[in-house]
Amino acid sequence: MTRTASVERNTKETQISLSFNVDGTGQSSLKTDVPFMDHMLDLFTKHGQFDLTVEANGDIEIDDHHTTEDIGICLGQALREALGDKRGIKRYGSAFVPMDEALAQVVVDLSNRPHLEFKGEFPSQKVGTFDTENVHEFLWKFALEARMNLHVIVHYGHNTHHMIEGIFKALARALDEATMVDPRIEGVLPSTKGML
Repeated sequence: MTRTASVERNTKETQISLSFNVDGTGQSSLKTDVPFMDHMLDLFTKHGQFDLTVEANGDIEIDDHHTTEDIGICLGQALREALGDKRGIKRYGSAFVPMDEALAQVVVDLSNRPHLEFKGEFPSQKVGTFDTENVHEFLWKFALEARMNLHVIVHYGHNTHHMIEGIFKALARALDEATMVDPRIEGVLPSTKGML
C-alpha cells in the first residue's frame, strides 16, 4: 500500500505544489520563500520519517501569513488523502520533545473531527522575520484540512525558536505514531462506531 498524495493550490496570493509520503525516509525538498518554515518543515519531515516536497510562491512582500497558512492547508489535504479510509492505523499518537530549556507536547487523534487546542505563549513576536502568530495559523489549517484532533502544549521555555522547534518535532513524532499500521487490527477501522 502506497500512502502518498500530491496537492496543488493556486490563488491570487499563493501558488503551492506539495507532495507527501507517509511512509518515507525523512527526505525533504523545500522551497517556500519563508526560510523559517523551510527549517520547521525539514525538522517535521526528518522526525516523522516522512518524505515531503514543497514549492511555494506567495505574497511575502506583504508578510509570511498567506504562504504559511496555505502550506498548512495543502499539507493537511495531502495527509488526509494519503491515509485514505485509515483502516489499520493506530489513530492516536503523542510525543514530548525537549529542546534545550523548552518542552513541547503534541497529542493527535486522526478522528475525522477537526479541532485544535493550543496552550502556550511565545516570548517573542518574531523569529527572524517570521511572525510567531503564524505557527497557530499553520497548525489550525493543518488540523482542519487533515480532519484531525490536534492538541499542542508548550509546557515551558524562554527561547521562542526552541519552543516552536519542539512543537514541530513533537508533531512529527506524534503523527508518525498515529499513522503507523497496527498489524493486530488487520485493516479494521480503529473506532467502535465503525467509521471515522
